[in-house]
Amino acid sequence: MTQRAVKGLYDPSFDRDSCGFGLIANIDDRASHWVIQTAIDALTRLTHRGAVSADGKTGDGCGLLIKFPAEFLRTITAQSNIKLNDQFAAGMIFLNPKIKIARKIKRIIEAALRREGLELAGWRDVPINPSVCGEMALNTLPQIEQIFVNCPQEISAENFNRRLFLARRRAENKFEDLDPYAYINSLSSDSISYKGMVMPDVLAEFYPDLLDERMATSACLFHQRFSTNTLPEWRLAQPFRYLAHNGEINTIQGNRNWAIARSKYFCSDSLPDIKDIDPIVSLNGSDSSTLDNM
Repeated sequence: MTQRAVKGLYDPSFDRDSCGFGLIANIDDRASHWVIQTAIDALTRLTHRGAVSADGKTGDGCGLLIKFPAEFLRTITAQSNIKLNDQFAAGMIFLNPKIKIARKIKRIIEAALRREGLELAGWRDVPINPSVCGEMALNTLPQIEQIFVNCPQEISAENFNRRLFLARRRAENKFEDLDPYAYINSLSSDSISYKGMVMPDVLAEFYPDLLDERMATSACLFHQRFSTNTLPEWRLAQPFRYLAHNGEINTIQGNRNWAIARSKYFCSDSLPDIKDIDPIVSLNGSDSSTLDNM
């Protein structure tokens, strides 16, 4: 057996097969398209951190989590006659390609938002380029849309995002078993996610929004998933809505059981009706999807 020698502070035993991720940010919080372009360039250098299917185009899943590009979103919604309040949120939604099923899921999401006293501003079909997808990715390619939500003036930014979280979890609990395509990638006034089952070097081709120089941000997280105990799926592509995950948790069933067992003790002044969104963690899929529910 070939042995690799330890040189200096580096030890080959530290090597692991796992996801690759990173963060690009302007420390002065100044928004620019440069941040997004640099994150895309960095992501292309993480191709080796994920697998490639036999079709040569389908990957484990990669993407960007972008600090809310408010001005860009205002520009594109104005072109679609969607009127936004001073404070608003946007969500990236995977939907079923069948129109009737997609409409049903959209109604569930809209009802959950109304329950929280939030106003639907409109929906936008996200421009995509399916030609860069492999056969496996195309077979399960969802309809991808953005939802825009207005915040009433009397609600604070913190309370707004709290209500968005509650609406998302209620909607997910209703449609989780109805449609394998349906998935809320992000729904927030702080960030938005662009991800998919494509190779890193074509992510920006798949989502032309990312090539638009009007899209500017001050922080962008990039992530290439490494599938270990689950097969790739569009919804399991990373990054997550809130944090990065770099490796599988082998005791996922144990963690689920602990979460369920302790759920009666869950309480928060910020979320007084937290029991209404049980289970707080996903009970299927990988630990990646479980963490992403938070």
